[in-house]
Amino acid sequence: MPRSVEELIALLDLEAIEDNLFRGKQPDTALQRVFGGQVAAHALVAAARTVDARYVVHSMHSYFLRPGDTSVPIVYDVDAVREGRSFATRRVLARQHGRPIFGMTANFQVPEDGLDHQDVMPDVPPPEECEDLIEIGGRSAGDSEAWQREWAALQVRYVGDSRPGGVLADPAVPARARLWIRIHGRLPDEPLQHTAAFTYASDMTLLGAALVPHGVHISSPSIQAASLDHAIWFHRPFRADEWWLYDQHSPSASGGRGFTIARVFAQDGRLVASVAQEGLIRPVAHDRRP
Repeated sequence: MPRSVEELIALLDLEAIEDNLFRGKQPDTALQRVFGGQVAAHALVAAARTVDARYVVHSMHSYFLRPGDTSVPIVYDVDAVREGRSFATRRVLARQHGRPIFGMTANFQVPEDGLDHQDVMPDVPPPEECEDLIEIGGRSAGDSEAWQREWAALQVRYVGDSRPGGVLADPAVPARARLWIRIHGRLPDEPLQHTAAFTYASDMTLLGAALVPHGVHISSPSIQAASLDHAIWFHRPFRADEWWLYDQHSPSASGGRGFTIARVFAQDGRLVASVAQEGLIRPVAHDRRP
């Protein structure tokens, strides 16, 4: 995975093969399958490269269809569905080995003024007072160097969660987790760089929130975990290289799936995005043979 902001920028820069056809490179990684945030960010970049510069992405809805192979590039085929005066729509299909692995529909809008309201940002400690999640994850997994190698392009600070005795413990909301996240380094000022980098990071922790009340870590061998679908709504412009609060809440887990929604606040209190994801959190059956 990218070890620096420079490597992340290079990873998210696609090669144009033909009109509406792009190829994404793979990073050096020990992961067994392509990170979902990488494919989603690639697809967003591919879609954005086919619309006029006056349009800005405001939502994306996607499905993870097959695990991605980390050893070969991914091809992104963009379908220009609509190009209107206010909105443009693109459909993207990502393929490897001749088969689709990911599908996304993204909608773009020409910015305009309108009615404005938002939720109030929760009262949380600043990121400087919160523990580094990579250090926590490394201790949990027993290999902090491996965690640092895979996720060094991101800074993640753990605010708290709702496990019994946790700072957010609440019987009415059993599955909640809050984190501060930012890209670890300075990104260029181009807005697409920030929406793509945010999309990359947005897939990292959502399933973990759904596991909070069950006392299971996302990397536990007792759980088969995978993102199934992923949706983002971009409300207001923001920089992904400045701290944003990921306020995650899983209202339901059932049938081997966990559903998580999240509000994203810039550090100045603006609600800048909302995210929703359902993922596989299937308990791994133990060997029941005599």
